[in-house]
Amino acid sequence: MKAVIQRVARAAVRVDGRKVGEVGPGLLALLGVADGDGEEEAVLLARKTANLRIFSDQRDKMNRSVLETGGGVLVVSNFTLCADTKKGNRPSFDPACEPGQAEELYRFYSQRLREEGVANVANGVFGADMAVELLNDGPVTILLDTDVWKKER
Repeated sequence: MKAVIQRVARAAVRVDGRKVGEVGPGLLALLGVADGDGEEEAVLLARKTANLRIFSDQRDKMNRSVLETGGGVLVVSNFTLCADTKKGNRPSFDPACEPGQAEELYRFYSQRLREEGVANVANGVFGADMAVELLNDGPVTILLDTDVWKKER
């Protein structure tokens, strides 16, 4: 499971021109679910997202999490994060999880963020063509990948 985490002043997602989710300030999490991912990966990723210390403290050091700032998290599904680009110039999306299970894990990740204590968790529409608007704060952009953590164990 992979997530691109961006610290935002605000973020919103639209489907067919209608706003379906927004937060601000907080985080935008673009979430990719790979084949073989399960609830264990979602739990780890939600915990890391909620506790990631990328907000400034009183000394202007990145030392506070979204939990400490009271910010929200906008979660947007993004299967293209699982692209395989090893061969040629056209990405293969074979490593992505099949849509039914991916949607379950997407929802589970969002619920786990709430259980971690994130007060405002907003979502896009799984599988929809979405327009994501954001005002990146910093910019601060972090890639989280549970495969890397598993290899380090």
